[in-house]
Amino acid sequence: MTYTHHSVSRRTALAVTGGMAAGALSPLGPANRARAATRDAAAASYPNPVIWQDFADIDIIRVGGTYYCSASTMHYSPGAPVLRSYDLVNWEIAGHSVPVLDFGSKYDLNGGRGYVRGVWASSLAYRPGNGTFYWLGQIDFAQTYLYTATSVEGPWKRHATLSQVYYDAGLLVDDDDTLYVAYGNSAISVAQLSPDGRSQVRSQQVFSTPSSIGTLEGSRFYKINGNYYIFLTRPANGQYILKSTSGPFGPYTLRQVLLNLPGPVQGGGVPHQGGLVRTQAGAWYYMAFVDAYPGGRMPALAPVTWTADGWPVLQLVNGAWGTSYPSPVVPTPPRQVTPLTGVDTFDGTVLKPKWEWNHNPDNSKWSAGDGLTLRTATVTNDLYGARNTLTHRIQGPTSTATIQLEHSAMRDGDRAGLALLRDSSAWIGLQRDGGVTRVVMVDGLTMDGNWKTTGTGTVRASASVPSGGRLWLRAGADIRPGASRPGVFSYSSDGVTFTRLGPAFSLGNDWRFFMGYRFALFNHATQALGGSVRVTRFELSTP
Repeated sequence: MTYTHHSVSRRTALAVTGGMAAGALSPLGPANRARAATRDAAAASYPNPVIWQDFADIDIIRVGGTYYCSASTMHYSPGAPVLRSYDLVNWEIAGHSVPVLDFGSKYDLNGGRGYVRGVWASSLAYRPGNGTFYWLGQIDFAQTYLYTATSVEGPWKRHATLSQVYYDAGLLVDDDDTLYVAYGNSAISVAQLSPDGRSQVRSQQVFSTPSSIGTLEGSRFYKINGNYYIFLTRPANGQYILKSTSGPFGPYTLRQVLLNLPGPVQGGGVPHQGGLVRTQAGAWYYMAFVDAYPGGRMPALAPVTWTADGWPVLQLVNGAWGTSYPSPVVPTPPRQVTPLTGVDTFDGTVLKPKWEWNHNPDNSKWSAGDGLTLRTATVTNDLYGARNTLTHRIQGPTSTATIQLEHSAMRDGDRAGLALLRDSSAWIGLQRDGGVTRVVMVDGLTMDGNWKTTGTGTVRASASVPSGGRLWLRAGADIRPGASRPGVFSYSSDGVTFTRLGPAFSLGNDWRFFMGYRFALFNHATQALGGSVRVTRFELSTP
């Protein structure tokens, strides 16, 4: 991922299901055997995208019988989610490697903004020698940070701050526990870290990308059968690999893995970036992502074989990345993962890891347990500048978010509701002015290419609020790749019968914001702080 003052790449314009694989079965009668056979046939293959939510710049590893992958989050906090799976197909969000974006006041929406900055392509690794997970990534082209935890749920702690900028880094834990980092844009380098990971021992450029290829970045670093490999992406339509038989510092030989390959998502891009992982049985898979805006970048999974001389070969279906493949052969999962959709009643004092704030929150202005209470944290007429907006990824290809909102503690000037949030946004919610509360649909919230607000919104429709102090709000989103996909809004006084409000909102599909649309819960003041709302239920559902 590259800003304009760095090397040319695609990024220069910027500067589901839960479930358990078939396992051991108890004795079955004929009817149950028939149902089991149907279930097992379905479980014998998986669809792509394997996760239809926005998880990009993936790094993927296996530790024992468990698979983990990480992703970019940019300005969302906490950052760098860690997903977990037991079968490579069904995934849950387990935690975040970066608990807070404490990299400057702009990530607090205090005197600046961190939109499209923050956590970019980074790396996740496990070090058997000390039983520790490592996350490594550079922030703002200023420094590289190393976080560690003994469990992916956390607590994650900052282990080291390195003065070197390891751009698009891949972290390798070698057989002897030595830490190496592959990084760079076009000029690819390898660094060796000190045993404690707190400093650099040496660094050396190991490859210069030929002009005929253009840009290579997104390093992933592996040691396989004694050979060293650096897996690289040509954004946003190719994947290449470097191989060294002489050690981590090369020399390296280049080979193309894919270029302009038709992807598995209709209207989406070429699968690229991401990483390689080996199952317990020795099979290899490549998890890439597919540009699929307005929804974002969706992970796709495909099997890989190896040539006799040690080069990976992607397994295609009719010359393309398959829309489905046979499911990986893995041991019976120990449990069913937590689905990425479903209901949250905010019954614990800690938010579930599927939630991420837009920038860092003001923790004095929210609480959870018996619902989510959002007290106004910012006086502004600009949702993009308001703190404590809580976001949730949208499930593709289409899904609906419904919230139950208690609003009796709102004050004059407050705005609260449910948004479709990106650089062009819309929302349904409540606005209280002059002692009167109305339900409104607002669109026209926009930012320019420098992520400065150019539109704070226009009320497109409004209605009287039913009595009782409680309202259900709903947003539906079609995030299939393409232009003018609709978002629609509605409300209800009983949670059963919903009334459409306002015109359909056209979701923007420009890639330059990188992150896809999200559902967002918000409450901000336009006059004075002191008001609050309580979200007692959130549901993400699919047709």
